[in-house]
Amino acid sequence: MNDRYDGYSGSYSGDASNTSDQYELVGYDEYGQPVYRQVPQQPAQYEYPQATQGQGYGYDPYATGQQPPVPSYDTYDPYGAGAPAQQGPPPSYDPYGAVAGTGQQQRVEEQTATAHIPAQAAPRTEPAARDRRDGAPEYQTEQFSFVEEPDENSEDVIDWLKFTESRTERREEARRRGRSRVVALVVVLVLCVTGGVGYLWYAGKLPGFGAADSGKGAADTAGPQNRDVIVVHLHNTKGGGTSTALLVNNTTTKQGTTVLLPNSLALTDDEGSATTLGKSVDGDGSSGTRDAIDTVLGTDVEGTWRLDTPYLNNLVELVGNIDIDTNADVPDPAAKSGKKATSPLVKKGKQQTLSGPMAVAYATYRAPGESETAQLMRFGQVMQGVLRKLSSDPHAATVTVQSLAQILDPSLGDKDLGAFLAKLADRAKGGDYKTALLPVQQDGTLSEQATDSVVKDVLGGTVKNPGKDASVRVGIKNATGVKARTEKARVTLVNGGYTFVDAGTGSAPQAASQVTYQDADRKQDAVEVAKTLGLPTSAVRRGKTVANADVSVVLGQNYTGGQ
Repeated sequence: MNDRYDGYSGSYSGDASNTSDQYELVGYDEYGQPVYRQVPQQPAQYEYPQATQGQGYGYDPYATGQQPPVPSYDTYDPYGAGAPAQQGPPPSYDPYGAVAGTGQQQRVEEQTATAHIPAQAAPRTEPAARDRRDGAPEYQTEQFSFVEEPDENSEDVIDWLKFTESRTERREEARRRGRSRVVALVVVLVLCVTGGVGYLWYAGKLPGFGAADSGKGAADTAGPQNRDVIVVHLHNTKGGGTSTALLVNNTTTKQGTTVLLPNSLALTDDEGSATTLGKSVDGDGSSGTRDAIDTVLGTDVEGTWRLDTPYLNNLVELVGNIDIDTNADVPDPAAKSGKKATSPLVKKGKQQTLSGPMAVAYATYRAPGESETAQLMRFGQVMQGVLRKLSSDPHAATVTVQSLAQILDPSLGDKDLGAFLAKLADRAKGGDYKTALLPVQQDGTLSEQATDSVVKDVLGGTVKNPGKDASVRVGIKNATGVKARTEKARVTLVNGGYTFVDAGTGSAPQAASQVTYQDADRKQDAVEVAKTLGLPTSAVRRGKTVANADVSVVLGQNYTGGQ
């Protein structure tokens, strides 16, 4: 039986020669055990002893009792078995079988075959076997085993790396968020600045871009502006009297205005006769008064709204009461009928809430000794308070107007009136609304202040440009010192086909008369006016005219009233 060898390095020494059988390490198996192979070498030349007398070539050592020399082997047995070296002839060691007993020499192929130590696994792969046959050792990855030894500090290192990485990521994320916030803040600031500058430019409040900075006055901007105008007449059905106001919506400047017209305003009726606003409202009716207002103010009134006090009461109730600043204590009208009133119906104060009856009482109240304009201003406050509470939606405002159930003037239907009031309500809610009083002189004519501040700025001056067939509007100012000459000039102009506009009375008598035109195409009209009044053509010159006239005439002492 063959011995097992895990590591073998031995030599065989005979009498004639020295033969060494060596093994080299070629790798490790899957269990970590070394694998060896026999080193290829030339066949050993074994010299047998010369035959002696009585012995032949093929003697039998067992027969003669002689033992051949026993080679020395390294009989290391990893399993502790101390088997003695086997005796026999000196052929090469065969790890897989017994030594041949014929005494013949083993073949070279057997000596160079791969030697595998007993209990060792054979080579696993064909390439490895080829490498061993080629004599070039090569170690494959699968021939090694790695033992991972746990390290108690490894978890701490991993945790520290994770902490460091997460902390760096948080810092980077914080930087990114900070940059995003800065960019967003810059964008918002740019948009705010751009929007603010755009609004100031649109509103004309940007320095260097306004009308005042560009050298343009109100007269330069009044022409292209568009204005929608209606006239409203408040009729006091109980106390008598009327109050008139113009509701103006400037669609160009987005501004709303209530222009209060005193009843003493001088007008001219259809026949050319002088009259007042109060008389015209009572006598001529809506259409005659509207045309007369157009003539004296140069406006284009689109419709008339007659608002009796009961309808004003209902209107205030429909919008849900109004809040205004009252300037007087208004007694209860019931006190006049013998009923004792313990307290005023309307109290003086800031932001007083007025119901329908209270609003009517305040709008028509005129204290003893007060002027007409005081009552007219109260009417204007009530109208502006109603507009602030009225809906800005045209449909809703139309429903409110229809709910009044009043008969409207043919010039202004309920839908038109509702849409118009809705626009003014939007102006009033936005703070773009004001109330202005048209100032007139004691004789009812327009003063220069009225011409500049209201007629020109609010109403736009000569809003309506007469057509070819329209009569020329002539403004007459009497500076003769004789009041009767104004009437003579009016009759003369009306008979000549002109429209008379009373421009009032001069502050002091003037010696020479003047005829002035402003537009170049009105020069010939001014010459004809001078001839009609019997004035020399040398009195005609180009200059500033009153806002509501095409040609202005200042009658001097040289005017006698003749033709």
